[in-house]
Amino acid sequence: MSAKLLVGFFLLSVFQACSRKVDEDDFEDFTTNQKWVMSPKTHDTDVTLLLNKLLREYDKKLRPDIGMKPTVIDVDIYVNSIGPVSSINMEYQIDIFFAQTWTDSRLRFNSTMKRSLTLNSNMVGLIWIPDTIFRNSKTAEAHWITTPNQLLRIWNDGKILYTLRLTINAECQLQLHNFPMDKHSCPLIFSSYGYPQEEMIYRWRKNSVEAADQKSWRLYQFDFMGLRNTSDIVQTSAGDYIVMTIYFDLSRRMGYFTIQTYIPCILTVVLSWVSFWIKKDATPARTALGITTVLTMTTLSTIARNSLPRVSYVTAMDLFVTVCFLFVFAALMEYATLNYYSSCRKPHCTKKKKSLPDVSFGHMMNYSVLEMRPPPTVIALNNAMYWQEFEDNCIYECLDGKDCQSFFCCYEECKSGSWRKGRIHIDILELDSYSRVFFPTSFLLFNLVYWVGYLYL
Repeated sequence: MSAKLLVGFFLLSVFQACSRKVDEDDFEDFTTNQKWVMSPKTHDTDVTLLLNKLLREYDKKLRPDIGMKPTVIDVDIYVNSIGPVSSINMEYQIDIFFAQTWTDSRLRFNSTMKRSLTLNSNMVGLIWIPDTIFRNSKTAEAHWITTPNQLLRIWNDGKILYTLRLTINAECQLQLHNFPMDKHSCPLIFSSYGYPQEEMIYRWRKNSVEAADQKSWRLYQFDFMGLRNTSDIVQTSAGDYIVMTIYFDLSRRMGYFTIQTYIPCILTVVLSWVSFWIKKDATPARTALGITTVLTMTTLSTIARNSLPRVSYVTAMDLFVTVCFLFVFAALMEYATLNYYSSCRKPHCTKKKKSLPDVSFGHMMNYSVLEMRPPPTVIALNNAMYWQEFEDNCIYECLDGKDCQSFFCCYEECKSGSWRKGRIHIDILELDSYSRVFFPTSFLLFNLVYWVGYLYL
């Protein structure tokens, strides 16, 4: 009897252990607010049955309320980051969370357990979703790591929330007339691809566009000034479409271009003025300085254009660089003019040399007091006395009526006469003195007009 009792007790213990295991398998663990609770498996079964029932006769090819009323899509956008902005490619990059909300009466359900169902991307392909496109996007991509960044939430009244994360390279037609002091409004435009206004309506929700902290944005050359959203109707041959637009207002920072272009151009122009304080006889020094500054301005002009697309109009930087180049070129031409009139237009004088036999100083020919020519120059060569006389037979070209008809005169004899009536006389030999005042003054006035005009007008 004792052996039978032991066997019976063992079988009873095994049966109780199996029963306890079956009872524990009716529940599963899940985390809620970091507390472990037990949830019956029947809840998952109910949700699965609910979704299967909703999708049993659901046709995802048809929009909600087709043939009855247009589908209303409420839009929310959260701007994660903007940038960089490319002036050469005329585009900018933006990272957003794009949310759309609409109501689909075919997905209404009654459940005492859940008021809404939060589902992953696997459910997206099983229901109808809006065919929203970004009209000015060049490239766009959705994020798929570590899973597709998509969210689908269904409420019991049929309201659906669909969100996804996108990175878009959008076109932005920059107007660079005031570059680099320009301001722009870069748009992000979206609408339905196929549904006209009679079938689908987009509308902004209250406070529907928000932006994240700008510290992580890659707007290296721009300051973010704000954003605004609009809604318009575009008429096409396929129908009238509602087009939604967000404008991002950007203002360019001048720090980079001030250091790389403006300051070097100003210093190069000032350097060209050093030539006015160098003697006009120092031709190599003044010529080398002028050519060097001209070549430097040519290089700076080429570098400045590398930051711009090949636009056909003149930008503010083009104007500044061009004027600086003209100032440097004018400084070089100033010396060319000075050198030409001071060295190449001298009077042509005929020289005569006379020699006498060996005579003493006492027997040298006496000159009349009334003779106005200069005294002879006495030269002693090989114990013989020679004298030479440069007769004053100089032919002044400016006296024969040719040069005296111009505004520039080289000689004192040209400074008087009837030809000067109604004319302005400029002493070409004093051109450096004039340039020391004219060049800095005119360049200062140009800078004053330039900066006030582009920054404040």
